[in-house]
Amino acid sequence: MKFYYSTLIILFSIILNAQNSFEIQNAKKTVIPFKLINNLIFIPVNVNGANLTFLLDTGVAETSIFSLENKDLKLPNLEKIKFSGLGGNASIDGFRSDNNIIRIGKNYTSTTSTLFIITNQDFNISSHIGIPVNGIIGYHFFKNHLVLIDYLAKKIIIYNDENLFKKKIKNFEGVDITVEKNKPYILANVEMTNEKKDSKLLIDLGNSDAIWLFPTLIKNFVYNRPNIDDFLGRGFNGDIYGKRSRIHNLYLGNFRFEKPLTAMPDEYSIQHISLIENRKGSIGGDIMRRFTIAFDYSNQKLYLRKNRNFNDPFHFNMSGLDFRQDGLEWSKDEVSLMTQNKNNQNSGATELIMSNLQYNFVLKPIFAIAGVRKDSPADKAGLKKDDKLISINGKKTVDMTMEKIMEMMKSEEGKTINMQIQRNNKEMILSFDLEDPIPYQE
Repeated sequence: MKFYYSTLIILFSIILNAQNSFEIQNAKKTVIPFKLINNLIFIPVNVNGANLTFLLDTGVAETSIFSLENKDLKLPNLEKIKFSGLGGNASIDGFRSDNNIIRIGKNYTSTTSTLFIITNQDFNISSHIGIPVNGIIGYHFFKNHLVLIDYLAKKIIIYNDENLFKKKIKNFEGVDITVEKNKPYILANVEMTNEKKDSKLLIDLGNSDAIWLFPTLIKNFVYNRPNIDDFLGRGFNGDIYGKRSRIHNLYLGNFRFEKPLTAMPDEYSIQHISLIENRKGSIGGDIMRRFTIAFDYSNQKLYLRKNRNFNDPFHFNMSGLDFRQDGLEWSKDEVSLMTQNKNNQNSGATELIMSNLQYNFVLKPIFAIAGVRKDSPADKAGLKKDDKLISINGKKTVDMTMEKIMEMMKSEEGKTINMQIQRNNKEMILSFDLEDPIPYQE
């Protein structure tokens, strides 16, 4: 899935490149921890003293805020503007704010950052991620420094010392990229069936899918079969729809990926975005998470070293369900209090006995169904949009995360899912078997 947040404000590009510069203070490198959720990277960002969480996305040029989650944040020099991007409508209103102080990690700092503020609450992605997400940062995070992303250790290392960086990437494979309109592009080989075609693709860390291709921009494009119509993601201007299928192979440098899942947005969803010349699509997080990767924007290079995720199969959400988190609710957890008895002189053991029960009340997530793909296993079982989830295969969903739920939906074909839901104050259990609707066929 892609959360598409490209801010297409070309008139400001020269000014913004002079601003928004991050510096590492008094160190050769700095380390930033991150959360990895559904192949997407989320980093802690402090804006003007407020602690926030941002999506790290090479597919966007500017830094944006779209949710504050009750945070107290002061933004100077507000100016009203319009945004446009993927989705059906032409534009949405927002604001620009200059001269903000952004701190990431211990000492990665910009004191002249421009922020774009999106006020439309329909744009808030937190409910679909499962954690509060306040904004998005892209080009300015990468532009002046050497950046290494370790998906296994869940940490980003930003280097101020080129020699130190070169030692780190000694065993990596270097691949040429171009940085155009503040975004990185790579030339890959896409093999739909049996013919390789050179394809210019955006390296898009804000896209959780493996590959996106734009059929309207590819000559004589024919959809591989089987394929399905599906919801692909969210953009500035609405939901993005298209088809999903698999291609035969993707070649990235000397690396080959077999039968990767591919999303193909329809013409309506891309009509309002400005694409660079010869771009055919994107490479997303489900490819990049299979490497330790390093970006050198100044020298237009990407460095890759495969990690233990490299040979993971490309799993699909076989349920046909899209989920959201509908806030939090108080949940009663039973706690058994134990007291210690005297040592047993015969055995030498210490005995513990239960004295009484207490209850802790904690806030836990509420999950619901955000959408159901037509003719999917969940649709045939009778599940509907807005059904509240109570349990999945006997496990309470209040004890789960969004990531865990999605893992279950991708687990294995043929697995039975028993889903206890609440609909109109009535509880019911509906069951279905996971089924891959787009297995690759030679």
